[in-house]
Amino acid sequence: MTSTTLLGQLSSLHASQIDLLTSIPAADCARQFHPRLASLNWYFGRGVYLELLWLRERLQHDDDLSMRVEQLFSPNALTLEQQCSRLPSVDHLINWGSEIHDEHLRRLATPSALPDHPWLHHDRLPWFLLQEQAKLYEAMLILLNQRSLQERDQAYQCKEPLEPGIPKWETREISQGHYRIGARDEPRAYDNELPPQAVELSSFRIALTPVSNAQYLSFMQADGYNDDSLWINEGWQWLNHHGHRHPEYWRQDHRGGWYEVAINGISHLPPNEPVTGISHYEAQAFCNWVGRRENGEFSGAVIQHEYQWELAVRTGVVSQMGRAWEWCGNKYHHYPSFQPFPDDRASTQAVGDKHYSLRGASLHTQPTLRRASFRHWALPSDHHQFTTVRLVFPPRHQWAS
Repeated sequence: MTSTTLLGQLSSLHASQIDLLTSIPAADCARQFHPRLASLNWYFGRGVYLELLWLRERLQHDDDLSMRVEQLFSPNALTLEQQCSRLPSVDHLINWGSEIHDEHLRRLATPSALPDHPWLHHDRLPWFLLQEQAKLYEAMLILLNQRSLQERDQAYQCKEPLEPGIPKWETREISQGHYRIGARDEPRAYDNELPPQAVELSSFRIALTPVSNAQYLSFMQADGYNDDSLWINEGWQWLNHHGHRHPEYWRQDHRGGWYEVAINGISHLPPNEPVTGISHYEAQAFCNWVGRRENGEFSGAVIQHEYQWELAVRTGVVSQMGRAWEWCGNKYHHYPSFQPFPDDRASTQAVGDKHYSLRGASLHTQPTLRRASFRHWALPSDHHQFTTVRLVFPPRHQWAS
């Protein structure tokens, strides 16, 4: 029997998704507000499908319902746009999903309703389903942010325009050594957090805070978006193709003042909050700009490696984490001796030369995903997510080996 606390969290997420769907017009629930994102209807349906897939088809060998909707919610011959266009109305989806959610909660709460299977030991599969629902809910919130961009008040005048800030950070130094990375065998850990690894890290200094809005504005005002020497070739091509000249959720009023468009509407940009909505290309260009302009304390700046981030979090060094997902300088990869559970194809498909690791969490990330070992990933061109960057620098001291 799944713990009542875990069942309560899963039920709460089901309800939050439905509340979100019923809070906006049905037509908007069916829209794709960004080419890399599905519709709100699709994300809700995807969550229902995943529960059908793992609890019924894979665990109980009952594929009657999952096979009926598989083509709408899993990668196949249909494009994402085609999948979204073939979904029923939001009312129909909510009724369908609510009935299935209730049945799944009943089964998870009843020991005799599910077989004795290793996936259920220590609630591992329920943890997996809860966290998948949490990720889908965050994707729905990203989509709402995109919706706000299209509905913003064009005549808005910023009362607290953002001012540029000096690119400097308080840092902490971590000495070279062997450190543990990854989760121990805890039930909620994803397969890509396991098994725990002993890694060797050289000494480094890490910024206590991510790059702020004010600091990023300094980069923009220094003509960073027009200096091709700061950008890798792929990033420069991306920049010119899309014409980006600022973070995704920044806009200017008619007097040139920068402000932010968020889920709940327009607001000023807090100067010391992490900049969000930048691609990996933009993060790298900013990093190159810092390294070029500095001859001292911040010279040699690079984007953090995800191992450096995890170590700094475990040792209580960094602050202001969890405000935005933090880009890492390394490509997403699996740890040695990786074992997929139960069959995390999304995690496996992201491995390779295209995706970079993300660490931390955003303001919209559910508590169940907030831990030092949790790993996320994104394409370097992803400009629409709640992403920021934190820098590391060469050490000040030479540490004895």
